[in-house]
Amino acid sequence: MTATPAWPPQSAPRLHVETLLGEGVAVPVDGNGAHYLISVMRVKPDDIVLLFDGKSGEWAARARDIRKRDLVLECVQQTKPPEVVPDFWLCCAPIKKGRIDLIAEKACELGVARLQPVLTRRAVVDKLNLDRLHAHLVEAAEQCGRTALPELTEMVKLDALLKGWSAERHLFFADETGGASLDETLRAHPGPAAFMVGPEGGFDPAEREAIRATPGAVPVSLGPRILRAETAAIAATAAWMTVNGDWG
Repeated sequence: MTATPAWPPQSAPRLHVETLLGEGVAVPVDGNGAHYLISVMRVKPDDIVLLFDGKSGEWAARARDIRKRDLVLECVQQTKPPEVVPDFWLCCAPIKKGRIDLIAEKACELGVARLQPVLTRRAVVDKLNLDRLHAHLVEAAEQCGRTALPELTEMVKLDALLKGWSAERHLFFADETGGASLDETLRAHPGPAAFMVGPEGGFDPAEREAIRATPGAVPVSLGPRILRAETAAIAATAAWMTVNGDWG
C-alpha cells in the first residue's frame, strides 16, 4: 500500500515575508528571496514553499508565475498557528561583529522575545548594524521553524534602560563579583524576565551598583569559569528557557 505523502512536504523551503498571510493571499517575491527559491532551491510551478510573516503563523503556499527574477506564492493552508513566545528579553552589550551576530542567531533559535542592545562603558563597539542583525534573526527563524521574529530594538545607554525599568520584570544579570545560584534564583523568580550580559570587559563598578539598585534586578552567578560575552548570553538564555520558558 502506497504511503500518503507528508503535507506539507518536509523538504519544502521556508521563507520570511512582510506580506500579511491568509488563505488565498498572493505573495510576490523578488530580490534575495526570489534568487534563493528560483536559483538555489530550483522551485517549479505548484511546488510548496512555507511562509511566515511574524504574525499569522506558518502557511503552505504554491509557487506560480515564476520568472527569472521573481515569482508569486499563493497561500493555500495554515500549517502552524501563531507562536506563543516566552516573555523573555536578552539585553546585551555590543561586541565584535561576528560574535554579536552569533548572539542574534542563537537568541532567535532559543525563543527570545526581544533582543535589546545596551551600550556600556567598557564596550569596545559603540555602533551596531541593525539591518545585518535583523537579517541574522530572519535566517535563524527560517531555519529553526519559528513563526515570530524576536523584536530587535535600537541600542540604548545602560542608564537610560535602567531608568525606565519596570519592577514587574525580573532583571537577572551576570555579576562577576558574585551572585546567587542561577538555577535556584530562576526557580524562585518566575514570570516576565530579562537577562543582561555585559561586554568583554564586564560592567564597571558604578554600572554594577546601578544595576543592583534597579527594582527587579537579581545578580546571579554563571559558574566558576570566565565566559565570553556571547557564551554567557547563550547559556543564560538556555537556562531561563529550561526553568521558566517553553522547554518544559
